[in-house]
Amino acid sequence: MIEIPPGEFIMGSRGYGAVEEFDEAPAHLVRISKPLRMSATEITNAQYERYDPAHRALRGKAGFSVDDDEAVVFVSYDDALGFCRWLSQKEGKSYRLPTEAEWEYACRAGSTTPFNTGTNGLPALQQKEQKYSRNPKPVSLRVAMFPPNDWGLYDMHGNVEEWCLDWYGPYPGESRMDPAGPADGLYRVTRGGSHNTPVRYLRSANRSAMIPEDATWAVGFRVVEAGMPAEPDPAVAVRSVESVSQRDHVWPAPAEEPFFREPVCYVHKPAEGSNVPFYGHNHCPAITWCPNGDLLAAWFSTDDEAGREMVILSSRLRAGSDVWDAPSEFLRIPDRNLTGTSLLCDGEGAIYHTNGVEVIGGWKNLAIILRESRDNGATWSRPRLIVPEHDQRHQVIAGLFLTREGYLVQPCDAVPGHYGGSAVHISRDKGLTWENPYMDPKIPAYADGAGGGLIAGIHAGVVQHENGDLMALGRNNDIEGGPQYPGLRMPCSVSADMGRSWTYSPTEFLPLYSGQRLVLRRLNEGPLLLISFTHHPGDKMRRGMEFEDASGYKYTGYGMFAALSFDEGKTWPVKRLLTDGKRRLLDGRGWTGYFEMTQTQAEPLGYLAATQTPDNTIHLISSNIHYRFNMEWIMQKPVLTHKR
Repeated sequence: MIEIPPGEFIMGSRGYGAVEEFDEAPAHLVRISKPLRMSATEITNAQYERYDPAHRALRGKAGFSVDDDEAVVFVSYDDALGFCRWLSQKEGKSYRLPTEAEWEYACRAGSTTPFNTGTNGLPALQQKEQKYSRNPKPVSLRVAMFPPNDWGLYDMHGNVEEWCLDWYGPYPGESRMDPAGPADGLYRVTRGGSHNTPVRYLRSANRSAMIPEDATWAVGFRVVEAGMPAEPDPAVAVRSVESVSQRDHVWPAPAEEPFFREPVCYVHKPAEGSNVPFYGHNHCPAITWCPNGDLLAAWFSTDDEAGREMVILSSRLRAGSDVWDAPSEFLRIPDRNLTGTSLLCDGEGAIYHTNGVEVIGGWKNLAIILRESRDNGATWSRPRLIVPEHDQRHQVIAGLFLTREGYLVQPCDAVPGHYGGSAVHISRDKGLTWENPYMDPKIPAYADGAGGGLIAGIHAGVVQHENGDLMALGRNNDIEGGPQYPGLRMPCSVSADMGRSWTYSPTEFLPLYSGQRLVLRRLNEGPLLLISFTHHPGDKMRRGMEFEDASGYKYTGYGMFAALSFDEGKTWPVKRLLTDGKRRLLDGRGWTGYFEMTQTQAEPLGYLAATQTPDNTIHLISSNIHYRFNMEWIMQKPVLTHKR
């Protein structure tokens, strides 16, 4: 234990540097009024296992922290508190986690530079694989391998992140004495950065946070000997969308006439001064309807798809309006990548939100969280880990749905790359508990033949057949189409045992590739709806798909199309290019960018998500555009004015 003297320091930073710094402002004066003692190193395996011997089974998990003198990892916030209570009772002293302010004060040890070494960077000899990789490189987490700071504390920059006592919240704008953070919140602060993460996340001022129940290979803790801090600040109000109507919407009778409404943008830049983080890459959407008649869309906003700055934003189209609200912050876990979002209204007053949560950056080592709203998405329950293991098969795909038995089925990518398939997670009790059928050890992994344990293709859309089987269509893992449909074709996967095993066959549709994600769902009217793409723009053959106009003229169309099946996906007799024929220049954002919509060209790329409201309107969103049409419009053949 190292003596830490009382004193003052500037906590935080200007907050206008790199994107991960915005929550470090405003920099403010903090006084630590009393001396305290802090452990010179993080708590080690040997120390922690005197409290919890069963933890020894986790040594070496994911390749990390094997030896006695390595920092303990795979400990939750409550695990760290439990150790502090045990140690306090054992020694008759008061041990606890450091507050965030105490941690930064002790880390800086009088320094004002980004690192306590007195420099703007961390010497290479004091780094432990300080770069992100989908497959984190095992390194020694042995404590005290490098020189301590000026107060004798080791490993304040890197090794492992460390739990702090505080709930995460914004900084005040004035000087403080012995701050203890807000009285409540959603996430607990972690500090110091870890191995296998870029150096900029190891700065003295950098703030990270985690769901308290989470436990990963990146996070451990150290302790302080001190009395409990002063009363925390009042809880920070959870920001919610203002003025959300709670009146049940009276849905009009379904329109009998076909319609295709003007496409509109749903991703708008937030107003200046709104403090809503908004980055250059907005993509990967989800959408649902609300009982009050609103539509709710969510997507990630980031500069880098593997980035830790990623935030989930949402926007609302209010009942009766044609203009989407400016976006608001929907989910942010500081310094955690949040790839993969899904939304579902169950028709009984509940809206479900599922999301992936990474250990650090990227989208391979994901856990899955669930939130629920009973007030039309105005407020949400605390994030709950429903699939707590950070692993593959957990990248959430928009397309959460309810089976006829009332089960929730969540499709997820099984791999972080282009090939390898999709999995399903199933809850039979309205989201309380979840199972991953693929985990059955008797079922092999994805294979080209029958009986594979995964859906063929990533980004899969999944539906339930009338007989109870599951059916899925996905991207990649393409299948040879045979004489009727020569060349590689989009694969169809069918499971008769609720996702434990799958059989595969080719469809008539061309494969999808990068920047494209399909929609597969059952319509209120009964048929299956597929929304996909005729080909990929990178296809040098520029293969389109054959469509027929109202006069029987056959023509080649390019881009996004809708198809209907009336026999559970065996055939798809109705197909229509998703354009009303009006010439437009549209911005698809994401990986799509600008494109021209014409009679024979529709959006060429996009990650798609869709919902169907009780009035049978189909609401489709790509990475930036909201389309509205009905089944009757899909079935109506277009009138081409220019034929070649």
